[in-house]
Amino acid sequence: MKLRILFVLVTATLASAATAQTEQPPTVRYLVAHRGLFRDAPENTLPAFAACLELRLGFELDIRRSKDGHLVCIHDDDVKRTTNGTGKVADFTLAELRRLDAGASFDPVFRGETIPTLAEVFALLKDRLLAHVLIALDFKIEDETVAAEVVALAKKHGILQHVICIGLTIDQPGLRKKLRAADAKTPIAVLAQTDKDLAAALADAHADWIYVRFVPTAEQVQHIHQAGKRVFLAGVTVSGNEPENWRRAAAAGVDGLLTDYPLDCRRAFRGKSIN
Repeated sequence: MKLRILFVLVTATLASAATAQTEQPPTVRYLVAHRGLFRDAPENTLPAFAACLELRLGFELDIRRSKDGHLVCIHDDDVKRTTNGTGKVADFTLAELRRLDAGASFDPVFRGETIPTLAEVFALLKDRLLAHVLIALDFKIEDETVAAEVVALAKKHGILQHVICIGLTIDQPGLRKKLRAADAKTPIAVLAQTDKDLAAALADAHADWIYVRFVPTAEQVQHIHQAGKRVFLAGVTVSGNEPENWRRAAAAGVDGLLTDYPLDCRRAFRGKSIN
C-alpha cells in the first residue's frame, strides 16, 4: 500500500512539473543587444559589450577599417556622432582614432572611452563568453581581405561558433562566399525581407542563418529548421519597444532576435510589465 501511495505521489509530482514546464512563457535562445547595451552605455564600446555579457546577453557590433588597415568597431562611416572628432573613419589611423573620446558625449562618467578594435572585443569575449550568447558581426565594409581577417581573428580567440555574420553579408553573395571560403563553419546569414524571399534564402549554399525582417509564423520557422538552418529576426518589427511582436517571435520559435530593448524584451518573455 505504501509503495502504491508513493508511486501515485511521484507520478503526480512529475505530471505537475511537466505541466509547469509547458506553461513557462516562450523565449528566444539568442537575445542580441543592438550595438551593445547602447541605451545605458556608449554604443560599440567595451563597457557596453561587457555589460551585455554580465547580463547574459549577446550583442551586435559594427566593423569598419582604419586608414592603416585595423578593424575597428563603430557604426557610422564618420566619427562625429559618437566621438569628439570629425571626419571619416577610413581617414584616421588607429592611433588617431585612439585619441578620440567615444564616451563623454553619452555621459561624462564614460569620459576617456575609445573606439575599440575588433581584436579587443574578441579578447573580451574569449575571457567571458557564455555558451548561449550570440555575437552579431555587422560588416559595414567589404574588401579583398576583411572576410578572411575576421574569420581568422574569431578562430584565434576561439569564438567562431558563437558569431553570426550580418550587415553587408546578408545581401552580398560575394561576401558570403569569401566568408565560407575562409572557413566552411563560419555562421553566415542571408536576407529574407518578406516571406516571399524564404525559398531563395533557403537555397543559398553559403548561409546557415535566415535573417528575417518580419515576424515569421511557427510553420515558417519549422520549415527553416527542417532545412537545417536557423532564424535571426531583426528590423523595425522588433528593434523598438514591441512586446507583442517579441512574444509572437518567441512563440514561433525564432532562434535569435536583435533589439534596442533587450532587457525589456527579456521581461516581456517572463510576462513582466515593461512600463
